[in-house]
Amino acid sequence: MGVVTYSQEFTCAVAPSRKFKALILDSHNIIPKIVPRGIKSVEFIEGDYGGVGSIKQTNFGESAHIKYTKHKIDALDVENFYCKYTLIESDIKFDKIKFIVYEVKFASANDGCVCKMTSEYHVEEGAELKEDDIKQGKDRAMGLFKTVEEYLLANPVVCA
Repeated sequence: MGVVTYSQEFTCAVAPSRKFKALILDSHNIIPKIVPRGIKSVEFIEGDYGGVGSIKQTNFGESAHIKYTKHKIDALDVENFYCKYTLIESDIKFDKIKFIVYEVKFASANDGCVCKMTSEYHVEEGAELKEDDIKQGKDRAMGLFKTVEEYLLANPVVCA
């Protein structure tokens, strides 16, 4: 099994504490509210309600190409706005990928924040993973980050 790593960094006009809270700590409440057609619900199905070891299931809407995903929280540092989690299950069978580990870190920058994301794709033995294989997932993640940013800018008391 090989590991393919992709990293990206982008800026946001929202403070790191708010962005972290909306996307990580309170995502089970925020995300379904602002993306109701795409994401039906986010719920903790195991563990300490968002603590390390918890498993969070995201249930997607009827129009989505996917029905659900399950992520396990591997590390969480609230003071430093850092989270590491693993995609452990989905209704879509990946023929090249065993699992994906994500690391997200938010840091202060110019009245907003910088988000650093790293994705480790643990690839099946003998499989080759190309940029096009994961571009769609990366684009969806960036779309969600932008949607959350727009929501937080329009609602300054949310996650304050």
